[in-house]
Amino acid sequence: MSNNILFRADSSSTIGTGHIMRDLVLAQQYAKKGNHIIFATQDLKGNINHKIIEANYQLKILKSNNNEELDKLIQKLIIGMIVIDHYDIDCKFEKKLKDNNPHLKILSFDDTYEKHDCDILLNHNISADKKRYKGLVPKECELRCGDNYTLLRDEFLEEIKKRKKKKNNNFTTIFIAMGGADHSNINIKILKVLKKFTNLKVNLVTTTANKNLEELKKYCKDKSWIKLHINSNKIAKLINKSELAIVTPSVTVNEVYFMKVPLIAIKTAENQNDMYQYLKQQKLDVLKKFDKQTLLNKLHKYLKENQ
Repeated sequence: MSNNILFRADSSSTIGTGHIMRDLVLAQQYAKKGNHIIFATQDLKGNINHKIIEANYQLKILKSNNNEELDKLIQKLIIGMIVIDHYDIDCKFEKKLKDNNPHLKILSFDDTYEKHDCDILLNHNISADKKRYKGLVPKECELRCGDNYTLLRDEFLEEIKKRKKKKNNNFTTIFIAMGGADHSNINIKILKVLKKFTNLKVNLVTTTANKNLEELKKYCKDKSWIKLHINSNKIAKLINKSELAIVTPSVTVNEVYFMKVPLIAIKTAENQNDMYQYLKQQKLDVLKKFDKQTLLNKLHKYLKENQ
């Protein structure tokens, strides 16, 4: 089998940046084993394709999310395995790829318990439940589910060794990550709630995929208690410096959980429902949607117990 591995994923102001970011971690694992990595993405508005180039992987731009176009690329590049991390690529799409390329191995990312025609299924969320895939994947499919498979960048593995439990008594540092694109546009709403407290410092991370970035920059400009980090490559360090994280119940939760930092998770999309329910069952602080008063109450409770 060819050792050429093709990653099929997209990023944009609408889709967000999480798919590409986690794919880069998996790509690194495969590259270390001597595989040749290629990414196939569309050139969508607000994409982070530059991250792929920075990681020194080959990048092929697709004109569409069309089966035929991808199929031609697989054959042209002699691909042995394709990693699919895309909500708009379903079981039928995967089956067509398999039918046209009998020796092609398919690894499918999934965090919403959909049907797949794949050889390996990866749900790397801490909430992943292997049993729920019964009847959704072929019998011979290898299931990689749960925290044993959580994709963490090397920076997290290094930073966890430095984890400090002692708190700075002068102020509380809060880490905020509402997704690279913040499609729900709630960063400023959260900051307005935090403004009601004294002795807080905030590290807010976002990316150039955020279509509300200029508005956010303007809001943060004259506030010394907020530090805005755009396209940061020091996320692990920022989480480690924090006493509390306010995040979406998505990929970032896996990272915050790994770093053992208390969190408040605010659901902003339906595909976060599984993680939201899991965190709720674990008695962790969650909000079904952003609500000013509920967040205020949770922050009061946290600060009262931890100051």
